[in-house]
Amino acid sequence: MLPQSEVPHFTHAARLAAGPRYDPSMHSQLLPILVLLSAAVVAVAVVRRFRRPSMLAYLAIGMALGPHGLALLAESAEVQGFAAFGLVFLMFSIGLEFSLKRLQAMRTLVFGFGLSQMTLTALGTGLVTVLAYGQDWKSGIAVGLAVAMSSTVIVARMLSDRFELHSRSGRQTMGVLLFQDLAVAPCLILLPALAASGDDLLRSLAVAALEAVAVLALLIWLGKRLVGRLFDAVARVRSNELLVLTTLWIVVGLSFLTAQSGLSLALGAFVGGMLISETAYRHHVEADIRPFRDILLGLFFVTVGMMLDLQYVLANAHKLALAVALLIGGKALVMLLITRAAKTPLVASLRTAAQLAQAGEFGLVLIELARQLQLVSDSVFQITLSAMLLSMFIAPFLIERAARLSGDLGRGDWAHKATVIHNIAVHSLDLGQHVVICGYGRTGQRIAEFLGIEGIPFIALDVDPQRISEARAQGINVVFGNADRREVLQAAGISRARAVVVTYSDAHSAERVLHIVRGTRPDIPIVVRTADDKDVARLKAAGATEVIPEVLESSLLIAAETLVQAGIPMKKAILHVRAARAERYASLRDYYDALKK
Repeated sequence: MLPQSEVPHFTHAARLAAGPRYDPSMHSQLLPILVLLSAAVVAVAVVRRFRRPSMLAYLAIGMALGPHGLALLAESAEVQGFAAFGLVFLMFSIGLEFSLKRLQAMRTLVFGFGLSQMTLTALGTGLVTVLAYGQDWKSGIAVGLAVAMSSTVIVARMLSDRFELHSRSGRQTMGVLLFQDLAVAPCLILLPALAASGDDLLRSLAVAALEAVAVLALLIWLGKRLVGRLFDAVARVRSNELLVLTTLWIVVGLSFLTAQSGLSLALGAFVGGMLISETAYRHHVEADIRPFRDILLGLFFVTVGMMLDLQYVLANAHKLALAVALLIGGKALVMLLITRAAKTPLVASLRTAAQLAQAGEFGLVLIELARQLQLVSDSVFQITLSAMLLSMFIAPFLIERAARLSGDLGRGDWAHKATVIHNIAVHSLDLGQHVVICGYGRTGQRIAEFLGIEGIPFIALDVDPQRISEARAQGINVVFGNADRREVLQAAGISRARAVVVTYSDAHSAERVLHIVRGTRPDIPIVVRTADDKDVARLKAAGATEVIPEVLESSLLIAAETLVQAGIPMKKAILHVRAARAERYASLRDYYDALKK
């Protein structure tokens, strides 16, 4: 044994460099994290394979591995803390999307449909809670507000994937969801006031509202003057790391201030997002913050799933079945009545009703807050939470089923389609030997430009009203219509056209277009754009004359530019590109062979 004077002396830096000593407890701490990550990788891969929202995977993980399931994950302060940050970043993202211009443009849908849906659903649910479940009126308000929320995460993702965001039902649905997002902030103020109030409820609510308005007004007033200047200064440093750190500082700082003022963390995050949305850095910040938001929000949904007591659910299956039926049926009925009262066609009304007939992520937040504030009993919390979660699992299937059903009804609903079909027919009436462009995005616009230079007539079909309006103002022949509908293509003069080009990247819709066109015109050339090579074989088998993968084209251009910059003559670089294209595209092979001869 060495004498004390000869014992090596390690500095703090040396101890750090040597690494931490092995602690047996670290193994037990890492195991739950490993289990959670393993389950997340498998579950998210499965739901994304079937084109379902990732949120459903996280909820299922929490239910299966939580304390009421296999008990592999336990609730802890650390997990709850991370989950709270997930909610904070969700509210921050909603704030980023908040825009006074957008609100002004959609004011009728937001405050007409949205306010009506929220009020009627909350009142109906509250009455059921009071009369059928024997709860007091405060519990009825809490449950009613929670159930009135629908899932922005599920619905917006599905509408985007199905290219229905700009359809009539899509715009109505997004208007209602926007109002619900705005209503979260008042709800986060209302529930604590209900829990804290004694006999003088109106006085307590008034005091809480005044405090909230004062704090938020001060934060917004200061934020408008400081946030833009702060981001301008950060941008001059040209450090992406500093921009992310500044964003996190604003989100956490405002959340801390609102929490210290007796309000919620999420409310401060919403204000932070709203302030940044008014700056020129909105989209950059949104892209940078997305990884934090998605991971932390996933953990939030895991903790929500962990709250579900499966034994209670199985023991009360009859009550739960009734609650799910009332939730889905009641919300759908409310929205159906509102849209029909506004003279919305039956097809769009059915779609809108199905798209909003589920609970939402903010509803889960509100019902959990109500439980913490003891506004609802454990039994009411469990039956409500279970019904809300099940409705969210059912939602994707219900939306797809309603779309198919409304499509079947719509095929005979010529009163609804007559205007659209007539408008397309009018714009294609004088055309012959023209090109039908399906989709008028950036690719469609470039094709139209080239066709115009060559004097080739065309008609373009698109579903974005703003894009159509801008093109029509320039005298370009673009009309509203879904290109994967047989009657739309017939009205566009597919029988007289010389070619069809599908410019959007949705392979499923492109395949439907191919089947429709080939059923009418087996001989017509059809060019289809796709994002990459994975759908080429399927689209070619469906009848595409040629399929153009964007990845291939961009790689060829980058390769050619690289050769030129490296000193290779441009003519030789272009020959390389031509050879690669000729090898890939059958229609160019003969042309290139002729050039070589």
